[in-house]
Amino acid sequence: MQQFNIEKPNDEVRSYLQEKIDNLTKPKGSLGVLEDLAMQIGWVQQSLSPKLTNPCHIVFAGDHGIATEGVSPSPQEVTYQMILNFWAGGAGINFLSRQHGFKLKVVDSGVNFDFKDDDPIINKKIRKSTRNYLHEAAMTHEEMELAIQRGAECAQDCYNEGCNVIGFGEMGITNTSSSSLWMTYLTGIPLDQCIGAGCDHTGKIISHKYNVLKQSMENYKGDASAEDIMRYFGGYEMVMTVGAMLKAAELKMMILVDGFIMTNCMLVASKLNENVLHYAIFGHQGDEAGHKLVLDYLKAKPILNLGLRLGEGTGALCAYPIVASALHMINEMHSFKEIKVTKYF
Repeated sequence: MQQFNIEKPNDEVRSYLQEKIDNLTKPKGSLGVLEDLAMQIGWVQQSLSPKLTNPCHIVFAGDHGIATEGVSPSPQEVTYQMILNFWAGGAGINFLSRQHGFKLKVVDSGVNFDFKDDDPIINKKIRKSTRNYLHEAAMTHEEMELAIQRGAECAQDCYNEGCNVIGFGEMGITNTSSSSLWMTYLTGIPLDQCIGAGCDHTGKIISHKYNVLKQSMENYKGDASAEDIMRYFGGYEMVMTVGAMLKAAELKMMILVDGFIMTNCMLVASKLNENVLHYAIFGHQGDEAGHKLVLDYLKAKPILNLGLRLGEGTGALCAYPIVASALHMINEMHSFKEIKVTKYF
């Protein structure tokens, strides 16, 4: 599989960043999370004046073979129908992208639909839907490697456009099921604590979902490595996201991490290269059962907790103004050395 050269940022700059932050005209530590974010971004960029430029958001879309087992109340055609809604500008991720100045890109990773050549979608399709992992691997090794490669290409394209902060979202009916399986295998947290209702707001489907996923685990005969778990139970859109996250970190881009599915993509990415976590900003803690547990496992501190569970990257983009505020703080606040204010801490 493609390897990524992801460096841990040099720690030498941290003391200089801390000195600058501590000497802004405020009590030490009084801007809390803003100070933490400014430190992280300055550390990654090795700069006392960090900047975020040309933000991009990529929604990877793909269908899952496990959908035939009824683990979601939504039919599979919702995946392509929502893509049409993205194009029409009427989805949640559309208004947030417009509001916060993100360039939105929609990628066909493996949607079970024939888009036209002139449709406004980035065609990276591997196959029309993964296979049903209740009975066989969702994808072959070759397909997994191609998905990693194509996801990395998408991140590279954004970087080439001058982007240094990138968000990721997904569209794929039943991808909470795949995420739950990734989570239980790679964290050791019991499956029943990893499963949520997904798009079923009634919660009635959870028992059936658990039984299908439990049987899928019993049928699995692989080596349980991160790479094999990703391949056997993943979706093309999820594996492309993993490749994109790893490439973005290699390029020293800040990565805005969304909800349950995207956090599990970051979990897998971190199992392949732990340094990717230095570049991750976790936007929010969602309402999907298990999200808090996987965040805790990663020792992640999400910015928001708004009861969100839409996906698409909406929680990550909701958090972006707070990230931007952190940089306004470090770049625009005066220091005690610049003006005549007695330090009051």
